[in-house]
Amino acid sequence: MISRLPLVLAAAVAACAFAAPVLAEAPKPAAILADGLPPVPDALVAATQPYLEARRAAFLGWSAVDRSMLVKTRFGASDQLHRVAAPGAARTQISFEAEPVMFGAPSPADGTLLVQKDNGGDEFYQLYTLHDGRLSLLTDGRSRNWFGAWSPDGRKVGYASSRRNGADMDLYVVEPGIAGSDRLVAQVSGGGWNIADFSHDGRKALVLNRKSINDAAVYELDLASGQMTALTDPEAQVSYVDPRYGADGGVYATSNRDSDFLRLGRIQGGAFAPISREAKWDVTDYALAPDGSFAAYAINEAGVTRLRVLDLKSGEARAVDGLPAGVLHWSFGDTIQIAPWGEIGLSLSSAQVPGDAFSIDPKTLAVRQWTFSETGGLDPKANVEPTLVEIQSFDGETVSGFLYQPDTAKFPGQRPLIIDIHGGPEGQTRPEFLGPQNYLLNELGVALFFPNVRGSSGYGSRFVNLDNGPWRREDSVKDIGALLSALKQNPSLDASRFAVTGISYGGYMCYATAVHYSDQLKGANCYVAISNFVTFLENTQSYRRDLRRVEYGDERDPEQRAQLQAISPLTNVDRISIPLLVSTGGNDPRVPASEADQIVKAVRSNGGTAWHLLAENEGHGFHKKENVDYYFWTSLQFWQETLLNGVASR
Repeated sequence: MISRLPLVLAAAVAACAFAAPVLAEAPKPAAILADGLPPVPDALVAATQPYLEARRAAFLGWSAVDRSMLVKTRFGASDQLHRVAAPGAARTQISFEAEPVMFGAPSPADGTLLVQKDNGGDEFYQLYTLHDGRLSLLTDGRSRNWFGAWSPDGRKVGYASSRRNGADMDLYVVEPGIAGSDRLVAQVSGGGWNIADFSHDGRKALVLNRKSINDAAVYELDLASGQMTALTDPEAQVSYVDPRYGADGGVYATSNRDSDFLRLGRIQGGAFAPISREAKWDVTDYALAPDGSFAAYAINEAGVTRLRVLDLKSGEARAVDGLPAGVLHWSFGDTIQIAPWGEIGLSLSSAQVPGDAFSIDPKTLAVRQWTFSETGGLDPKANVEPTLVEIQSFDGETVSGFLYQPDTAKFPGQRPLIIDIHGGPEGQTRPEFLGPQNYLLNELGVALFFPNVRGSSGYGSRFVNLDNGPWRREDSVKDIGALLSALKQNPSLDASRFAVTGISYGGYMCYATAVHYSDQLKGANCYVAISNFVTFLENTQSYRRDLRRVEYGDERDPEQRAQLQAISPLTNVDRISIPLLVSTGGNDPRVPASEADQIVKAVRSNGGTAWHLLAENEGHGFHKKENVDYYFWTSLQFWQETLLNGVASR
């Protein structure tokens, strides 16, 4: 069973957190600015420590040299790259940076390893090669760069870069082994372009232009002449994802062409011919065997990943049953990869799996676990599995979410609830490992609910578009209102002790929920959040501004600007009557720190309470362990004071 803190210690933690004077305080990280919030007591640090020591391993690729697996995990302060020689073997660290490494991509031909990393969360990513633990810069060191693909022979890397003007992501090719080989191969307009794959002879490349979640087009680029040929209709407003060449030279992708869901298929003569047969649910990820014999693809079935192995000749798809019932772990690269010798690699997490790497034999479908991530000494099998909740919203639309409830034997009676809203807005909450949030469930007896309101992905193209534009934006907030009403009817929940939290766009939803439903809530913890759509669109980085206008609206249009102002939480701050915790990163390129500054100032000017936490060395979300931990401890104190009323959890 999981190691649990006795009630007397939980009471001591609460007393330590709020009694005066505080006898012992945990040191605040140097980059954290804490305004209007209490210091963190040592007792809280000690009580929560096991929950903050869970690791996860994200599969990144196969080594063509020694058949080892490349993973990303954390043993120190930040995520770094590690090699795993065999299932269950030690994770051998191979990158040693102060900043987190976003991902690595092994060459398909030799031992060269490409790395993508930014500085302080600024998202101006650079590409490097890694040799003997040291990085060698490939890109310009200033602009935003994004890895695209290796050529099959391992000589070329295709990528996108904003170096020309800071807004348009032009296409480049570099040969890592040859100095001065970096060259522009296509100048484009827009921030959603990248090279997706190279042809087998290295002369052409597949290019994707993603204009929104439901609008992307595929092109073929002649690398010598720079001529770009559209393979799909750029005006069709159809989504294509992950185009790549098959062994026979054909072009594969997932697409919602003629369907509400993404299917795996082939692009032929401008048409799309699906080869996956599931009538419902998105194909989220796929990989093609190098010899062309099979494909591996994943279905998002009501949030849970289901893996299939498809014989490309017969069309027969077999289900892989040996994996935990969890969610593929996405790490900005190809989530599923097939080794030259045919082994399928991936990583996933679940309520009881913190995130581990697995391989599958495509013939027998036998599963092997490569990593066994630690969980701070706690038994992960004691973690709560969620229940899927579905309701009819204000207009009859079905919305849903995952409800995690504490052990009733340990926590009898009605429990407080935190509603945790995902970002995106095209994100989707899926039943993954909760990490430190398990402390709320297991030690404080707080229930957690993760909604997927309209606009969430995973439920079809129609559903994801239901919140688009400024006039439909608040329909998703009304979904939260409908869910609040439904959850209040749950006899195991204490309707007088509900609160809300959210990240990024979910942070906007956090503010907006506080605007519309303050009378039903005790507090709102809003993280890297949009407070005003107009100032957000004006100040977000230029390479992503047009992509966000498609979703939220265009602030340059007077009518849309007026509506964006009208629905912004900052405009309606006088309707917020509950305490806020506002946290942000000083280097955030997506939602600038000014979005937090202005709402904190406005709430306080109205006589309200706003705790403000700023990490000067972080971007859109905290990634350095000392900052992540401090934010978690601050959040616990906020919940203790607002939701639990400063008393022990039962």
